Amino acid sequence: MSRVCELSGKSVMTGNNVSKANNRTRRRFLPNLQKSSMHSSTLGKTLQFRVAASTIRTVEKKGGIDSYLLGNSKSSLPIKAQKLRSEILEAKEKNK
Repeated sequence: MSRVCELSGKSVMTGNNVSKANNRTRRRFLPNLQKSSMHSSTLGKTLQFRVAASTIRTVEKKGGIDSYLLGNSKSSLPIKAQKLRSEILEAKEKNK
């Protein structure tokens, strides 16, 4: 499995460990990925994601998965999130 957040696209970064003697060795910074279930009120079902902990906090701050996805532009989201965003928009149109 790749280490990429399914909602925000946050992925592995690289950098250096720097010792007291200023020796530099390459290292990887891994995102804090968690399995999370989120309820979509528009779709009426619970969805499971593998997301970063920071993304979970952002989704809660925005008021849920629906408002998080609709608040972000389509181009800034990963492919899975883009498809889900389209489903939510279609469901909102049907309910009108």
